Amino acid sequence: MFSCGRNLTCAHYFYVLWRCSAIAITELMINEEIRDPQVRLIGENGDQLGIVDVRTAQKMADERELDLVKIAPNSDPPVCKLMDYGKYRFEMSKRDKEQRKNQKIIELKEIRLSATIDVRDMEIKAKQTVKFLAEGDKVKVSIRFRGRQITHNEIGMDVMDRFFEMVADSAVKERAAKMEGRSLFMILASKNEKK
Repeated sequence: MFSCGRNLTCAHYFYVLWRCSAIAITELMINEEIRDPQVRLIGENGDQLGIVDVRTAQKMADERELDLVKIAPNSDPPVCKLMDYGKYRFEMSKRDKEQRKNQKIIELKEIRLSATIDVRDMEIKAKQTVKFLAEGDKVKVSIRFRGRQITHNEIGMDVMDRFFEMVADSAVKERAAKMEGRSLFMILASKNEKK
């Protein structure tokens, strides 16, 4: 059975029960979860109310129909603030959603070449790479060596150099051509990308 140690009406009891269960999934300690004997209390408007007993702070929160939230648990004594925690969580989720909306997600696109690629095919792939870079994405250019091609990886390096010359106007090498297993790859980024 839920016990918060306060005299509550039935409706208020269920409201407190609902608030505690709804807020229990968050990382901040609130209301009855705070077990410290004394806390430094900050009012809802940001004014300092001094160091008070946690029960007194909880009574003040109940009188104002607010929550007692521990905002700085590592300080001595811990800092608690009187606030409407549901409204605070709503504003935080709204702000996070707004930040995610304004955030540009950079994707890593891949262009595959071969050690024996024809010049026309390379031009088509270069045109596609320039398009990806213009959209703000990064491009991984890779060559997979088959069979005995691995013994002549200098041919693959030559193909990579010729390919980079084709896209050099709009690309910079973020990672130079490098062998990894049976593959040779390099990563290109846009020249216009803000750093």
